[in-house]
Amino acid sequence: MSSASTVVEMFNTEGVGRPMSARPLVLKFGGELLEDPAHVATVVSAVKTVASLGPVVIVHGGGKEIDAALKVAGLEKRQVDGLRVTDERTLDVVVSVLAGHVNTRFVAALSTAGVAAVGLTGADAACGLSSVAPPHRSTDGCEVDLERVGIPDAAADMRVLHTLVAGGFVPVVACIGLGHDGRLLNVNADTLAGYLAARLGARRLVIAGTTPGVLDERGATLEVLEAAAVADLVSRGTATAGMIAKLRACEHALTGGVDDVVIVDGRSAVALVGAAESAAPQMATRMVKEAAVACDRLG
Repeated sequence: MSSASTVVEMFNTEGVGRPMSARPLVLKFGGELLEDPAHVATVVSAVKTVASLGPVVIVHGGGKEIDAALKVAGLEKRQVDGLRVTDERTLDVVVSVLAGHVNTRFVAALSTAGVAAVGLTGADAACGLSSVAPPHRSTDGCEVDLERVGIPDAAADMRVLHTLVAGGFVPVVACIGLGHDGRLLNVNADTLAGYLAARLGARRLVIAGTTPGVLDERGATLEVLEAAAVADLVSRGTATAGMIAKLRACEHALTGGVDDVVIVDGRSAVALVGAAESAAPQMATRMVKEAAVACDRLG
């Protein structure tokens, strides 16, 4: 029986078990939500509510704190289409910030609030086993070597995540990958979230940052977006930089069997909980394979 259809025993913070569908919700939080204490409090409040209702797996980044640490170290920030070009010195900074600061601080805040959070990176039990990314062809046609950047691998082992979820824990995964040679890799957080959502058979992927969904050329939030429309948004320049990586991750999740993806402004606990539990809230985008499917589910 597949992991998406089995039933596991979930536990609340008091340790009382209740049956839950094994299809988890995957939440991805941008680093911009995890550096400001007020935003962290909002995120923690929302996670506590959502985790009380069913299984949750969290993935997070830490872009702004990495940028700040690179500046202190005297290293140049280099990005293409929202992907960080990562040499060895940059990788050392990425690992120290994500695993040493952001993940530990976030897990501490969740644990203090009563969420049974467990901090991980992709190196733990090879849950983030990755291959070195091939040269990236940018939207302007240039080919760029991303260096120590990873792409999640089909051979990654999901058992540690299944085990934690089955035990009532909330895995909190920092976006660091493990290469086949045993070396660490920088994996884009959106990319990792989309991959894990597909591998875990998630019912929904929620990507939360400080942007109110996907914006059209007029700056208005698109309520529903078909996967087929992504290429047009990119080619017209409507989606740029980090949004491109987000949309590609959404495509991967949907192709991998995730029902839908919601891109939401995570500065609102109400919006976060709404994105996790129901149809997309206001100022958010719900991405689906086909618009007709979205209309049927919303109706």
